[in-house]
Amino acid sequence: MKKYYRLFATMLVLVGLLAACGNQEAATNEPVELTISAAASLQDALEELKTTYEQQHDTIKILYNFGGSGALQQQILQGAPADLFFSAAKDKFDALVEKEMIDQKLGTDLLANDLVLIVPKSNEKQIQSFEDLQQAGKIALGTPETVPAGQYGVDTLKNMQLWDSLESKVVYTKDVRQVLTYTETENVDAGMVYKTDALVSDKVNVVATADDAMHAPIIYPVGVLKASKHGQEAEDFYHFLQSDEAMDVFEKYGFKGAQ
Repeated sequence: MKKYYRLFATMLVLVGLLAACGNQEAATNEPVELTISAAASLQDALEELKTTYEQQHDTIKILYNFGGSGALQQQILQGAPADLFFSAAKDKFDALVEKEMIDQKLGTDLLANDLVLIVPKSNEKQIQSFEDLQQAGKIALGTPETVPAGQYGVDTLKNMQLWDSLESKVVYTKDVRQVLTYTETENVDAGMVYKTDALVSDKVNVVATADDAMHAPIIYPVGVLKASKHGQEAEDFYHFLQSDEAMDVFEKYGFKGAQ
């Protein structure tokens, strides 16, 4: 009888070991999740690149956190998990570099954009230029403190000597996509967004493009956060974003190379 008990005990141990190995193997097969905090204006291009990258790397799952660059920067400063930061403004990005949260060797100025004035298709106020904004009742603009496009917009209007007469008409939004939505739905008479945002909508018209001299250069830096728990995978995706394949997608959505 003791012989059978010993045999039964041995079998239980073997079953336990096999189960443990199986669980370990299952764990190693779990995909690595990369969290990318990215400016809202990058959403369409990055969603397409996500599909491409995950098809090429079945062990990687891309998770996006889209929003205003300033808001994303604050989230990261407060400890929100992120593997890469893709900003629509250099100052928001450089602030994290200065705090040594992003390795300068794994950061680069990747894209550039234009700032445009959009109106609903109906354009009831007949706005055809920045000067025509005097005819508007409401103008949508990203909150300057957290939305770089909003700051570029304020700077443009100030440099054109229009801000003082238009400030009371401004409706502030959480990001450029909300500016686009407000304009599409005719909740405002005009809005200021990036060219890339306007291109994805068939419900608005671009009536003017801001002169580059009227605002700081619109540059999109991207970099790997030192706190990333998946450093190598994050670095691989960082390099993928700079590839010809990825740049072709960005250009399709209206972005330009920053270099």
